[in-house]
Amino acid sequence: MTVLAPPDQSLAMLEQMGCRIEPLQMDSKGLNPVRDFALLLRLRSAFRTHRPDAILSYTIKNNIYGALAARTLGIPFIPNVTGLGTAFLSGGALRHISERLYRAAFNSLTTVFFENSDDRDLFVSRQMLRFDQAYVVPGTGIDLKHFAKADYPSADAAPVFLMIGRLLRDKGVYEFADAARRVKDVYPEARFQLLGPAAAENRTAIDRATVARWEQSPGIEYLGTCEDVRGHIASANCIVLPSYREGAPRTLIEAASMARPLIATDVPGCRSVVNDTETGYLCKPRNGESLAKACVSFLALSRDQQAAFGMAGRRKMEREFGEERVITAYRRAISEGVNVALAKRKRVRG
Repeated sequence: MTVLAPPDQSLAMLEQMGCRIEPLQMDSKGLNPVRDFALLLRLRSAFRTHRPDAILSYTIKNNIYGALAARTLGIPFIPNVTGLGTAFLSGGALRHISERLYRAAFNSLTTVFFENSDDRDLFVSRQMLRFDQAYVVPGTGIDLKHFAKADYPSADAAPVFLMIGRLLRDKGVYEFADAARRVKDVYPEARFQLLGPAAAENRTAIDRATVARWEQSPGIEYLGTCEDVRGHIASANCIVLPSYREGAPRTLIEAASMARPLIATDVPGCRSVVNDTETGYLCKPRNGESLAKACVSFLALSRDQQAAFGMAGRRKMEREFGEERVITAYRRAISEGVNVALAKRKRVRG
C-alpha cells in the first residue's frame, strides 16, 4: 500500500505498519487556484506512476482533485467525505465554488462514503451526486478491544470535563472556554481540560497565546498533545465536543467506547454519536451558555447515573460503530470499483 500525504508525525506510524510513504506537497488551507491545479497535476503524476488497482481518499482537496486526476487514468477512486469543513460553514461564494467542484469530481464515481446521513442528504439535495452513489459508514469505525471500557472515576475526585481535538474556532473551543467560566462560577472544583494541537494549519486556528490566557482565567488546563488519548479519557468524567459540524467525531466515538458520557452540539455528526439524555447531552451550537447548562445538568447527576450514561454509550458503539462494518463496506466498494473499471477497459478494447 502506498500513502500519499503531507509530511507529519503520523507517517512514521504508517511506515511501521508496512505502508510505503510518498510525501505530497499541498496547501491544505489555501484557496489559490494555481496551487490547486498544481496539486491536481501532482496527484495525476503519482497515480500514473503507481497505477494502483484503486485509490482511497480523505479530506476535501484530496477528494476533489484526486477524483478528477483518477478519472483521466481510468482508476477506481473511492472518497470519504469526513466532514464539510470551513468552506461549507462559511457559506457564500466559497461554498458555491466548492459545490461546483464536487459536482465535477463526483459525478462519475461508483461509491462515495459519508460519515453521517446529514452530509449525504445535503450532497444529494444540492445535486453534487446521486443518492445511489452515496453510502454512510460509522466514521472509521472503532476497535472495541483497543478502546475498552474503563472504570469510572472515583466520586471523591473533582469532576473533569475533557475536550480533545485541534484547537480551531469551528471545533467550538471558544464556547468551551466560555462554558468553563460559567460552570466554575457555580462549581469551582470542576476541571476543564483541553487536549490537542494549538496553532494548527487552518484558517480558524487558535494560537497558543489565547490558550495561555484561558489557562489563567477561567483556569482551563491545557494538556498539549499525545499519541495515545486513552489515559486522558479514562481520567475524565465527561468528554465534550462543541463543534459546529462534524463527519463522525473520532474523539466522541473513542470516549463512548471507553464508557464515558458525552456532551456535544446538536449538529450533523455529533448527534449521530450522542443519544440525548441517554449517553450524554446535546446542546445548542455556537452557544457557551447552552453548553454550560448541559455541564451543570451533568454535574447534578449522581455518580451512578453518570456511569450509566457511559455504559449506554459503550453499548451503542458495540451495536453501531464496530470497525468491521467499515472494513466490509470498503471491501465491497473496492471490488465493485475494480469490476466497473475492468468492464470499461474491455468495452474500449472491443
